[in-house]
Amino acid sequence: MRFTKMHGAGNDYVYVDCFREPLPQDIPAAAIAVSDRHTGIGGDGLVLICPSPVADAQMRMFNADGSESEMCGNAIRCVAKFVYDRGIAKKPELKIETGRGVLTMQLTPGRDGLIDRVRVNMGVPILESARIPTLLPGDPPTNVLLDVAGQSIPVTCVSMGNPHCVTFVEEVNDDWVLRVGPQIERHPAFPRRVNAEFIQVVSPQEFIMRVWERGSGETMACGTGACAAAVAGVLTGRTERTVTAHLRGGDLLLEWSDSGEIFMTGPATEVFSGDWTMNRS
Repeated sequence: MRFTKMHGAGNDYVYVDCFREPLPQDIPAAAIAVSDRHTGIGGDGLVLICPSPVADAQMRMFNADGSESEMCGNAIRCVAKFVYDRGIAKKPELKIETGRGVLTMQLTPGRDGLIDRVRVNMGVPILESARIPTLLPGDPPTNVLLDVAGQSIPVTCVSMGNPHCVTFVEEVNDDWVLRVGPQIERHPAFPRRVNAEFIQVVSPQEFIMRVWERGSGETMACGTGACAAAVAGVLTGRTERTVTAHLRGGDLLLEWSDSGEIFMTGPATEVFSGDWTMNRS
């Protein structure tokens, strides 16, 4: 299986060109195998770039534990780069089909002619609790107390096609991310589990973020999580509608437009390509 390793702000995945490569027979098992950072290629999951009847390509994304996710903001920028750079669809504006629907993005090439930056229309955030989904009250649940890890913490929940639980803290640290994060992910209030974001506001125009991702653990960045945090910042009066998110792997620019759509701009980087031999049975 031919693959390409790529990352968006440090959020790294193994990408397979399914325009040319057959699908693994057991995709969850393949995702687990290739994601292992000791015995595999290493990454936060597996992304399949497939033909689409309604867009330039389709993205299917699987977490490191083999579970399929609806959407990944960092991965979709890399998919756009791959589709453009490999000549699958060499256009400055691409449409990619995802579990969230078809998303549109503008591509910016670097000096070498290859794409190094992508602006994605991430769509309108989902704010109804039943659709996020969460059992917490409110549409959206804003500053709602969540009993977790022996304490009650105010959280704000948003979906960007996948569910997010945003917690604003005085200082982002390992205790929040590595101890509280896994407990939020699997809290009974979230029937499909949830991504847990921890946000330290620097100013109304910027925040520091770390994330515990559903099915992958802590990652260097989460594009949908950054969008959800930007929405939560506005809903709780902490940030403006245009804000820069500082993540462990780099920065993302988020814009919540007056039309209700969120635009995310960030890097897309290719690391290396190779061949993976695995049991397809």
